[in-house]
Amino acid sequence: MKERIYYTKPSITEKEVRYATDAARNGWGKQCYEYINQFEELFKQHLGVKYAIATSSCTGALHMGLAALDIGPGDEVVLADTNWIATVAPVLHLGAKPVFVDILPDTWCLDHILVEEAITPRTKAIIAVHIYGNLCEMDELMAIGEKHGLPVIEDAAEAIGSIYHGKRAGSMGKFGAFSFHGTKTVTTGEGGMFVTQSDELYEKVLSLSNHGRVREQVKQFWPDMIGFKYKMSNVQAAIGCAQMERIDDLIAAKRRVFGYYAEGFKGMPVTMNQEPEGTQNGFWMPSIIVDEGVQFDREALLASFKENNIDGRVFFWPLSMLPMFERKPMNKVSYDLYQRAINLPSYHDLTESEMDRVIDLLVKNFNQG
Repeated sequence: MKERIYYTKPSITEKEVRYATDAARNGWGKQCYEYINQFEELFKQHLGVKYAIATSSCTGALHMGLAALDIGPGDEVVLADTNWIATVAPVLHLGAKPVFVDILPDTWCLDHILVEEAITPRTKAIIAVHIYGNLCEMDELMAIGEKHGLPVIEDAAEAIGSIYHGKRAGSMGKFGAFSFHGTKTVTTGEGGMFVTQSDELYEKVLSLSNHGRVREQVKQFWPDMIGFKYKMSNVQAAIGCAQMERIDDLIAAKRRVFGYYAEGFKGMPVTMNQEPEGTQNGFWMPSIIVDEGVQFDREALLASFKENNIDGRVFFWPLSMLPMFERKPMNKVSYDLYQRAINLPSYHDLTESEMDRVIDLLVKNFNQG
């Protein structure tokens, strides 16, 4: 059996090990926030934002940000139907109602025209998810938000390295949320980041993130509101600092992998992640969509991958197909694409010979079909 090709894994060097070891040995007492503060600063600098708060997950960052915007029961939040559950879970935790709209067939992101059609007097926010590194049409979404007085929130969990007309993903909306899960381009094992340009929103989320204790409060152990506990540890942040010092190389590695796949799939009946003019895609997860009308059995292909010791992932199911939601088959693109799509192995140091194994298997699959 050939060596296993994982669908993704982090890039960890001696630098990450050294920083994490230092945090484990010395990052306590007065030093317990040193790596966290440094990680937040490095991330702010990379993104070009005013504020950043390290969190235990992207979900936690979204939860606190939405709570700080006073979203709650009776409110509606518009987001794309094709997404991971982590984007919608905080909406439900706050008692609000998610409104699922369809996606664009090329970028697989939120259809901005349908967003405006979905807005009602109860709509309180729009969540734009940059799926698999692809970018939402932020100019259009921001214009819609401004027109209707609605905040546009960026779930950039999968979009480190993606740039929209000179602005990094996550830096454009009312706030942005990032993930540093072990599968992501930048990792801390588990973890996330809340970012914003807003002084007021930052202060509110900062208080919420510390069990509701505001910075000005002089009483010890005196919370001023009910808050959350979504903090990142100093050891995790130490790994994040090392990753941020290598950020350009990590992004370049992801783009190298995508480029090799794209070249290998030329002439095949598939499309991949898009990179429209004026943008850069971080290509977190290279994916293929098989052309309409082409015979394709997703489960058979994934089974073939498994037989050949290669990992593959399904494209996200429409959220409205899940048992806890009402089905919305009128979202035709969302309900069609997942059946014709898979995610490919994409870790940073994937070799050309390993990618050739993936490409050859797909070629064989289509030749058999």
